[in-house]
Amino acid sequence: MKALIQRVMNAKVTVNGELISSIEQGACILIGINNNDTIKDMEYIVRKILSIRIFDDENNKRWQKSIVDKEFEILCVSQFTLYNTWKGNKPDFHKAMGADQSKEFYEKFIQMLKDKYKPDKVKDGLFGAYMQVSIQNDGPVTLEIESPGNSNEKIRNTPSVENQKTLRNDEDTKR
Repeated sequence: MKALIQRVMNAKVTVNGELISSIEQGACILIGINNNDTIKDMEYIVRKILSIRIFDDENNKRWQKSIVDKEFEILCVSQFTLYNTWKGNKPDFHKAMGADQSKEFYEKFIQMLKDKYKPDKVKDGLFGAYMQVSIQNDGPVTLEIESPGNSNEKIRNTPSVENQKTLRNDEDTKR
């Protein structure tokens, strides 16, 4: 699971010119769901969103306060394109969770975020809709978080140094 967090002065989501959600100061967060994501990934992202320190304190000291500390708002937008790969010049989204499954997963994520914070401070877009997202970025500050289960995907699939030596020795033996 991936979250692209944008610190904002305000943000809103519209669909066909109709306002769906809006927030004042806080974070607009684009949420990507990988086809291998689990509840543990969801819990990790929720915990990080609510605890990361991306705001100044009352003395203007940077990176001291979280969304929770400041009691700011959160606007989440489902964004399957965060899990893209490239086939030449065309994006491919086979790593993103399928629409039906991800809708349920995303709704659980939003509910978990509301349960762990203040329900009235958590807003979201319209899942699966063609949306327009307007933000006034603050800083600008844009940060990415990925759950450990997905961020180490390449590392997990790469043989260890010892296994690489064994593989090379096996190949040499075959020659």
